[in-house]
Amino acid sequence: MAVAGCGTNVARIVDRTGATVSTANVLTEVEWTRRLDDTSTARVVVNPEGDCCERLGLVRSWRHSLVIHRDGALVWAGPIIQVEWRLGQVEIFASDISAWLDRRVPHETKAFPETDLNTIAKWLIDDAFRPDDPGYSVQTVAPAGVKGARSYTEDVGQSGDHLRDLAETGIDYTVIGQTFILLPETHSVSVGRLTDEDFPEGLVVAEDGASLATRWVVAGDDEGDALGSAGGSHEYYGLLERYLEQDAIDDDASAASAAAAKLRASLPVPVFIDSQEVTISPQAAVEVTALVPGWCLDITSQQTCRTVSQRLKIVGVTVKEDGGSGDDPGGEQVQVQVAVTGAEATS
Repeated sequence: MAVAGCGTNVARIVDRTGATVSTANVLTEVEWTRRLDDTSTARVVVNPEGDCCERLGLVRSWRHSLVIHRDGALVWAGPIIQVEWRLGQVEIFASDISAWLDRRVPHETKAFPETDLNTIAKWLIDDAFRPDDPGYSVQTVAPAGVKGARSYTEDVGQSGDHLRDLAETGIDYTVIGQTFILLPETHSVSVGRLTDEDFPEGLVVAEDGASLATRWVVAGDDEGDALGSAGGSHEYYGLLERYLEQDAIDDDASAASAAAAKLRASLPVPVFIDSQEVTISPQAAVEVTALVPGWCLDITSQQTCRTVSQRLKIVGVTVKEDGGSGDDPGGEQVQVQVAVTGAEATS
C-alpha cells in the first residue's frame, strides 16, 4: 500500500539550454507548492560549498530554472524569479512555468465559435509559447464539457489573465513540472483516503461565505452586448447576486454558460479543509507525488464541530523540508488544502 512517507528533496539549477548550472548539494530549506488555477512557487536555501558558490553566483532570473526532485521523482520545475546572495547562503525563489503566461500576450487575433473551453485553453498556452518556447507540454485529461464563444485580439491582455478567466467559467488547470494539465471543473477522481488519524495535530474546516452567490450575471463587456445569467433567489440563502465581466465572451449563450459554471462553484457555500501547519502523517495512505490539484481525496473527519465525510477536490499542496539545527533533526512537512464546491457537490 502506498504511503506518504518522509521524503528527501534535492534541487538543481538548469539553464534554458537544458544544461545544469549548479546542483544544490547542501540544502538547509526546501519548499514547493502546487496550486489549482494559479501559479505555484518554490523556494530553496543553499549553503554553497567549494566551487558551488561560484556557480551559484552565475544564477540569473528568467534565464535559469529551479528543478526539484523528491525521492528521485520530478515534483516541481519553473523559472527563477528572484535570487538573494548572503554570506554563506543563497536563497532562490521560483514560480512554475505558468508564470511565463503573465509575461506573454496573444500573438494573433483569434475567434472561437462554440468551442470546448479546454480546447481554447490549450490554444492560449500554445500561442503564448509559440514565439519562444522555454520547454512545456499540455496534457488535456478530458474535455471541459462546457462550450462557449471566445475571441482574443493580438497584443491585447496577458495570456495568463485570459487563462485564469477560462478557469473561472468551467475548466481547471494546474502545472506539474513542465506540463500544464487541463481538466474539466467536474473532475472527481480520487487519489486516496484520509481520516482524522492522518492529521495527528488536527485540521481546520472553514466555510467561505464570501464566495457564496445564488445568482451570477456574466457580461462580455460593460455595454451588455453579450449577457447571460444563472440562478436566482434561493429558498435557504435568499438572493445573493454577483457580476462578472470577461471581454473575450462573444455571445449571450456563452455568457449564460459561464454564469452557470460560476454558480456551480459558489452554491452551496464552499467549504475548505486545510491542514495548515500540520503535517500529514507519513503513514497516510496516499503518495505525495499523487497530490495533484484538480484530483480529489476522500476525507472523513469528526475532530471539529463541522463533521465532514466527502470526496473533496485538492486545491493546494505545500511540501517543506529543513535540515534542522541543534537537537532538532528537521524533516519534511506535507500540507494539503481541499475544498468542496458546487461542482463537487453535484458530481
